[in-house]
Order: sequence, then C-alpha cells, then structure tokens
Amino acid sequence: MGRLKVLFHVNESDKWQRTLVNITNFLNDVGQGNADVEVVANGEAVSVFRSRCLLTGDGSECCETASGSLMDQMEKLSEMGVSFVACRNALKAQSIDEESLPNFVKVVPAGITEIARKQTEGYAYIKP
Repeated sequence: MGRLKVLFHVNESDKWQRTLVNITNFLNDVGQGNADVEVVANGEAVSVFRSRCLLTGDGSECCETASGSLMDQMEKLSEMGVSFVACRNALKAQSIDEESLPNFVKVVPAGITEIARKQTEGYAYIKP
C-alpha cells in the first residue's frame, strides 16, 4: 500500500478532541511515516486559536490560547508531521489575528477551497 493522504475537516469547536484522537489512532495504525495528514479548520472551529490575555500583577499582559491542552496535542501532532490549516475568512469572522496563531498553523485564504484542492490531489476526506 502506498502513502495514504488524509484530510480532516473541523468546523465545529466541540469536534476538536474527537478529531485529534482520530488522527492519533490513525497514525498509530498506519505508522507516522506512511501518511500525509492535514487538518483544515474553518467556521467557528477556528475559535480554538483565540488567545486570551490577562493583566499580570506588574501591569504587563500575559497571553495564552484559550484551549491549552488542545494546543499541546496539536503541537505534538504537528511535530509528527500533521499539518494544521486555518481559514482566513473564518479567522476574520471570529476576529482572530493571524499573528497570534501558533507557529504550526498555516493560514489559507478559504478553507473550502483548500478542501477542494486536497481532494483533487487524492486526499481522503474525513469529517469527525
């Protein structure tokens, strides 16, 4: 069997944990070097990338992502070769600054267009 190409589509925030478990199980089954995996986030699911900033005692700002453990899981998967992509249209709709995204997240102009492109490249579409 050749290298598998899989695209996971997340457009609902409550689907992130299930998606990350699905990806982990998939990679454990096929082996991390045997697949190209991309996750496309659009719609309200990009809200997982929103930072929250708190004022510290000295008056400075401390910013962190709202979903720390999800970010940790995503970062670990990205280190295993999983690509995470966010839709620019959805980021704008959610008032999320692209500069605030974790380094492992790539921004594309439109998530739906990215999904269509990946499907023409032979990626299997999975929507948990």
